[in-house]
Amino acid sequence: MARCTAPVRGHRSASAVANCPACGGRYGRHNSSYRSYSPSSYSSALRSGGGRSNGGVSGRSIKPRWSGAGSSVLYTPEEVRALTPIRNNVEDLAKRPDLRDVFLCHAWDDRKGVAKELYDLLESRGVSVWFSEKDVSLGVPLLRAIDKGLANSRVGIVLVTPAMLRRLPAEGIADKELSVLLSRERLVPIVHETTYEALREVSPLLGSRTGLSTAEEPIADVVTKLAELVSI
Repeated sequence: MARCTAPVRGHRSASAVANCPACGGRYGRHNSSYRSYSPSSYSSALRSGGGRSNGGVSGRSIKPRWSGAGSSVLYTPEEVRALTPIRNNVEDLAKRPDLRDVFLCHAWDDRKGVAKELYDLLESRGVSVWFSEKDVSLGVPLLRAIDKGLANSRVGIVLVTPAMLRRLPAEGIADKELSVLLSRERLVPIVHETTYEALREVSPLLGSRTGLSTAEEPIADVVTKLAELVSI
């Protein structure tokens, strides 16, 4: 019997459902009804709370108020609830033109790999990024870099990779300190080549925050969501 690839958190996009060996068939059977939804109906469902309890693809695929009418990227209700306070802060900080759009926090080992790829993709979408390779001096502790980056950016991204999971304990980021960062509602975890379960084992607070995952959707879609989040 085929097993679901996301049995705990559920799939985060229609493409992830379609590619799942267990859920793909169900997606195909209900595909016509899924396509009948319009962008306005997604927004209406979110405002009214409809479509959240049936567990179907349509119940998890919606668009937030800041997503452009022409956008084809869909969000889960969980993502929208987590990202809405961050979007509110982005709008509040719009009057600060001196701020970068995004601060990218990453492990040192990822600086020339996925972190650079994410940086390049965001910059190609017109998103200004605070990136350690260009903006953070060598030897600066991770916590200090996050704090400085958030102070000078509208949104902070933590790129969670196996290398980051190895680095977090060594950096000594205490739950209390991380709690302060998370309370600012300006921090979004991006999970890549690992899981939220593995993250929770290292940092329960950061792991409890809903973010985005490249296991559930292409990195290009993750970048689109981030670009929509910070676009004013």
